[in-house]
Amino acid sequence: MALLDGPRAAPASRQPARQLVVMLHGVGADGADLIGLAPLLAQALPDAAFVAPNAPEPCDMAPFGYQWFSLQDRQPSKLLAGVQTAAPLLDAFIDAELARHSLNDDRLAVLGFSQGTMMALYTAPRRPRACAAVLGYSGALLGAELLPDEIRSKPPVLLIHGDADTIVPVGASRLAEEGLRAAGVPVEGQIRPGLAHGIDPEGIALGAAFLKTHLG
Repeated sequence: MALLDGPRAAPASRQPARQLVVMLHGVGADGADLIGLAPLLAQALPDAAFVAPNAPEPCDMAPFGYQWFSLQDRQPSKLLAGVQTAAPLLDAFIDAELARHSLNDDRLAVLGFSQGTMMALYTAPRRPRACAAVLGYSGALLGAELLPDEIRSKPPVLLIHGDADTIVPVGASRLAEEGLRAAGVPVEGQIRPGLAHGIDPEGIALGAAFLKTHLG
């Protein structure tokens, strides 16, 4: 089993971590792409440790970066097989990071962007103990039809998506909301007008407030 690793940011308070935020990047990026959000989110969560693991595979559509699974074949069955393969690696990483900080799942938030959101939304509800929060930007829910039978926990979820996103259309977030609600997961959505495939300052502020509510 491949071991994940990536950049970390210690709590801004310089005290032992009281919360952990695991940040999952999109395809073709790496952990450095998201760890830059840590100082912004730390304003709301000064006692949180942040970690942004690099995905397990080199990106097969670019000469650099990593992927959680291939997107070359976007048939739903292929995407589902990809997330199913990657999920145990992420689970093991989360368990190890919680142990590193002597924290339980109720002190954990999982943040994802794009393919990282797909990983977060697949993995978190299938963990035996609910994490404190899932924050997903510009993503989608894979395996929605399986979730009602496979769900093991129901963490609160916030999905934020730009309505000008041409990479992962905003409808994917609306479908994710429907799928999560059908499985009994508390979820809210925020649509950012005029935003393409990315995270804007308002989205960061909304996410920080959400994390503070559930982790603070």
